[in-house]
Amino acid sequence: MDALRKDIPDPKARRLLEELESLELNATKKDKKQGFQSLLKRLRKKSKAVPSFEEITKEVEVVRSKRYVR
Repeated sequence: MDALRKDIPDPKARRLLEELESLELNATKKDKKQGFQSLLKRLRKKSKAVPSFEEITKEVEVVRSKRYVR
């Protein structure tokens, strides 16, 4: 079996692929988006020291305040 990744901007083409799937002539998998949140989750699983969202926000505010004081 071959696997392809295609972007389908046309709704008619999407419907055609869905019809082929209902006839069991092809299979469609949705791609999981690898966003920033999922990256953080993966990194936090490996790390022992996990900063909270509040701690991250506080650190960002400190850095921004130092930057804008200049």
